[in-house]
Amino acid sequence: MTTTVYFNGAFIDKARVHISPDDRGFLLADGIYEVVRSYAGRLFEFDAHLARLRHGLRALRIDGVDLGDIERVFRHLIERNGLAAQDAMVYLQITRGAAPRVHAFPQPPVSPTLYVEAKPIVTRGDARVGIGVITVPDIRWARCDIKSIAILANCLANQRAQEAGAVEAIMVRDGVALEGSATSFFAIIDGEVRTAPASNYILRSVTRGVVLRLCAEAGIAARETSVFAHELPDADELFLAGTTSEVMPIVQLDGQPVGTGKPGPMTTRLAALFRELTDTLRD
Repeated sequence: MTTTVYFNGAFIDKARVHISPDDRGFLLADGIYEVVRSYAGRLFEFDAHLARLRHGLRALRIDGVDLGDIERVFRHLIERNGLAAQDAMVYLQITRGAAPRVHAFPQPPVSPTLYVEAKPIVTRGDARVGIGVITVPDIRWARCDIKSIAILANCLANQRAQEAGAVEAIMVRDGVALEGSATSFFAIIDGEVRTAPASNYILRSVTRGVVLRLCAEAGIAARETSVFAHELPDADELFLAGTTSEVMPIVQLDGQPVGTGKPGPMTTRLAALFRELTDTLRD
């Protein structure tokens, strides 16, 4: 079965895509990406993803990208690849384009490279039993609010987690637990849901925003505030949130059980509320 992708304005077989060796994404990680989930062919929180994509383009000063038709592109790829009846994900990547390798932006500007692919969703972990995580020092750059393709530090952190028998790594900077290598991070302390405030040190996760909205709608106490690493061993519950993980309970932290070692009641409730929301897309 061939895979149809969208590349620089055309729908083509994935095997026909050729990226220039001079592409600044390949040479310099000069680009951004976005991942949108679909439920039974319906895109989840597309406008929020698009807003974050535009934020990244502005921050990196990548011009000349026409996103006016991008939602139609996403939907066409889902249909074309036979993914309309199942959960799937759409990956989009934009780089500054192909130009001689110099650090400064090419002058005159070149055309950006735009690539989009739809594929089945791949999740790690089972929300019914929870997952294990480890904590690692945050060695990333100071603009984590940009969904940059330069995620080597995230990859190294996640690899450490895999080698430790865990699923995710929680980034700790100056004693504060910020987020996972590919997820948002929440702690429930004294009955209150807490997550790091939006800043340049975390990605403004779309799912994070949905969780905070669900808390507000359900009357669950929630706050954006610093979550200190020394508080985590005594937390009532911990959980992750993300496009591919949805709401995922953490039952083990650095090899030690979290709470009872099973998904806690508040995380379980939030996971159920999230499922109710996404089930409306499947109806």
